[in-house]
Order: sequence, then C-alpha cells, then structure tokens
Amino acid sequence: MQDPRYPIGKYIVQPFSEKLLREWLNDIKYLPQHIENAILNLDEAQINTPYRDGGWTVKQLVHHVADSHMNAYMRFKLALTEDNPTIRPYDQTKWAELIDSKETPEISLFILTGIHKRWVALMKNMTVSDWARPLKHPEHDRQLTLAMISQQYKWHCEHHLQHILQLRNRRSF
Repeated sequence: MQDPRYPIGKYIVQPFSEKLLREWLNDIKYLPQHIENAILNLDEAQINTPYRDGGWTVKQLVHHVADSHMNAYMRFKLALTEDNPTIRPYDQTKWAELIDSKETPEISLFILTGIHKRWVALMKNMTVSDWARPLKHPEHDRQLTLAMISQQYKWHCEHHLQHILQLRNRRSF
C-alpha cells in the first residue's frame, strides 16, 4: 500500500533542463485552478476531513499551500534582488494550526491565483543566470538555487493536490 503522506512519492532532485522547466512552470501556473476543481462541491464536513489519519484537513491543506507558495514567491524575489540571501524558515505545522486556517479555503484560492500569476510572470522572464541565483536555507544548512526551488514547488503542487484527490476517491466525495 502506498504511503498516504507521499501520494506521488518523496521529492527527488532532477537535473535542471529547459524542457523540465517548462513542465514545472505549467504545473505551478495551473495549480490554483486544479485545487479549485479538487475542492469543488465539497461540503463543510468534507472540507474538514483529514486527508489521512493524523493529517491536515482539506481546508488546512489549501491554506498551507497558499502560505507555502507566498513564501516561495518572496524567496524568489529575494534571490533575484539580493546576493545569496538567507531565507527565513517557518513552522508550517504551527501555521496550519492558527485560526486563519479554519477560514473558508476560497480565501486561499484567491491568494494562490494572484501569487501564481505574479510568480509565473516573474519566472517566465528569468534568464539562465537568474535560475542559478543562490539562496541559503538555514534550516537545511544548504545552498539552493532558484532552479532547485522551482522544482521543489512543482513537486509540492502535485503532492498536495493528490492528497485532496486521493481522499475524494477513497471517500467517494
């Protein structure tokens, strides 16, 4: 049986290529629409159902993706405007427990739609050297590039989308 925490498997680094970049950008571009479709017609009880035992609810997942992608967008902007910035980590579990994560998920869909439009516009206009711009992630004590981060967030998009879709399939929502 597949581990419900990782419906598409754990993140695996892939080498950067222009072809893969186009795929990553496409997945990032369409995520808000895919999430909106995934939660369409779910009632309050279904939205408040955890995607797995001990996991976040669908509502929390949607808010988490918005929180995470706002941070990613800001990290891109920092890396494009500063020399090797150190990014600030945050406790995503504690963020998911804050009161705003109990609000309707449509709020975070609005955020995602706006952030993703701006983020994709930014990424589409980046040069090859922009993709290689470094930033430091102190939590993992490693240097990352914007190419690496875009790949991680492409995975992140599909990872959480599949949490919702697989829950719907298991529960026949």
